[in-house]
Amino acid sequence: MVVFLIAVSGNSLTLLLICADPRLHTSMYLLLSQLSLMELMHVSTTIPKMATNYLSGQKSISFVGCATQHFLYLTLGGVECLLLAFMSYDRYVAICHPLRYTVLMNRKVTLMMAAMSWLGASLNSLIYTAVLMHFPFCGPRQIHHFYCEFPAVVKLVCGDISVYEATVYISTLLLLLLPIVLISTSYVFILHSVIQMRGSKRNAFATCSSHLTVVTLWFGASIFSYMRPRSQRTPLQDKVGSVFYSIITPTLNPLIYTLRNKDVAKALRRVLGRDCIIKRLQVQLS
Repeated sequence: MVVFLIAVSGNSLTLLLICADPRLHTSMYLLLSQLSLMELMHVSTTIPKMATNYLSGQKSISFVGCATQHFLYLTLGGVECLLLAFMSYDRYVAICHPLRYTVLMNRKVTLMMAAMSWLGASLNSLIYTAVLMHFPFCGPRQIHHFYCEFPAVVKLVCGDISVYEATVYISTLLLLLLPIVLISTSYVFILHSVIQMRGSKRNAFATCSSHLTVVTLWFGASIFSYMRPRSQRTPLQDKVGSVFYSIITPTLNPLIYTLRNKDVAKALRRVLGRDCIIKRLQVQLS
């Protein structure tokens, strides 16, 4: 619950700062706000139910609740993969084509990127969740996990689902590898441009360091959880991987972006300073 409160506070603060400060109404921070919203929903999908079950001692979830949780976590995971890829393209344009940045990354393009991330991931998740929940379940219906994650739920299905599992595996592979390819390509061009710069190279690349850190954490944990062969998986390993990308990463992301981002730090000081001025005026008027 402490981790949950830190994650909610950090991501909510990032969202509020981006909304409150007009200087942060740019493409980069609009995508960052979508990432914070996604992280906020991610921790809210798993931790409250897990904490409720732990505190009440009733470790159960309804069929509809399980399907909803499965759909949400799959959607949010897909959204993060796509958003991180679009954010790398944003950094590529900002560093390699700075004079054309406002044209190539205008508000319409940014909103389209955000909409594509949410709609594409939602549609993919809806299809696979609907098909999975129509399979017959047998046995004790005991999920060896702290939420309804795909590998844990699929083990309860009766019958042959090898075709379905192969389809999900290919879909997950594409959803992970295509963004990784786009991110890698963007950073190859970014590094090439930074090397050719005569001025301060550190300042040019500083805007990418936070994004690279988040990309490493997210895709590393996702590949560990979903790209390993089924024969090499254990319930404990699945739980550890899930804790990392569904709880730890959403908690660290706002800290990574706010602590290492001068614009966000300045926005926080401006908002706090504005509140202090308002309070002083209210005291004087009273």
